[in-house]
Amino acid sequence: MGIFRISRIRFYGYHGLLPEERQDGQPFEVDIELSWDMSEAVRSDRPEDTVDYREVIKKVKDVMTGPPVGLLEHLAGRILDEIRKGFPGMESIVVRVRKPEPPVPGVLGGVEVELRWP
Repeated sequence: MGIFRISRIRFYGYHGLLPEERQDGQPFEVDIELSWDMSEAVRSDRPEDTVDYREVIKKVKDVMTGPPVGLLEHLAGRILDEIRKGFPGMESIVVRVRKPEPPVPGVLGGVEVELRWP
């Protein structure tokens, strides 16, 4: 078993509850952690024995640049579902969706939601 991480995938999106978030948009960041049996890839060094992380990023991009949603929780859930459907061999998945510059006075470190499966 191993863990593969993709950190700080960046997008500009129009998600959020506030009108200015939907109109003006804002930056988002997504982190993904995937866990599966990597033993064949470790032995073989062949790309067909592992997960193509470009395909994972494409699934994340499709959600992040798709129709706007209100809640970070919903956005993270859509990403999690797409990864589960596209990569059925996963043992566990962690998705973090972050607004690094939320339109909330006083928040300097961003806001983030994390979902885990299972």
